[in-house]
Amino acid sequence: MSQIPTAHNAARAGDFARTVLMPGDPLRAQFIAKTYLEDARLVNNVRGIQGYTGTYQGKRVSVMASGMGMPTMGIYSYELFNFYGVEQIIRVGSAGMIDQRLRLRDVVAGMSAYSNSDYGAQFGFRGNLAPSADFGLLLAANESAKKLGVALKAGPVFSSDIFYDETRPQASEILEKLGVLCVEMEAYALYLNAARAGKKALALLTISDNPKTGEGLSSDDRQQTFTQMMEIALDIA
Repeated sequence: MSQIPTAHNAARAGDFARTVLMPGDPLRAQFIAKTYLEDARLVNNVRGIQGYTGTYQGKRVSVMASGMGMPTMGIYSYELFNFYGVEQIIRVGSAGMIDQRLRLRDVVAGMSAYSNSDYGAQFGFRGNLAPSADFGLLLAANESAKKLGVALKAGPVFSSDIFYDETRPQASEILEKLGVLCVEMEAYALYLNAARAGKKALALLTISDNPKTGEGLSSDDRQQTFTQMMEIALDIA
């Protein structure tokens, strides 16, 4: 008996390309599909989590939202990897600055993901996990960024289970000393699901705010203007 469609995804077998770009925001998924993909077709809209498949410069590419946080990223990336035959997922998301040398709109590639989440406990390892990006995707993203004139910053990121975190000021200071670049909420689950499925993943993140200073970009900016990150992801898809 087929495991698709699922309770979360109405797509049929073959509806997704081997590469899926995965923003958190469904409106960013819609923007990418309408701006960059030719013949984009809506393949999923369960719970408003829009998924599209089309072509980009002759390559078949899909884009689908993950929603916010590791629980939803965990569900959608698991199903794409294990049920829909997707081979690689490139997260294209926003992140809050931890390394104060960064600037708003800088593009970060998450080499590895630290976390305060227990998501990794399900895999049976009795220790601390720091899953990594796929090296080939990371290398390709670096080369693509050079070609596009983007100064890609690569390093560890922090995937938090908590948005309104009362310990964040102290935690951010500790993480900055450890070389962590930024905070977001999905990469840890994505990297672990990819590792467990034997698939590939990379998180490309655009700095949208600085929690330390209060600087930040609007929701419209986050949906529609992070095009450098999107173009890198599409180039390596």
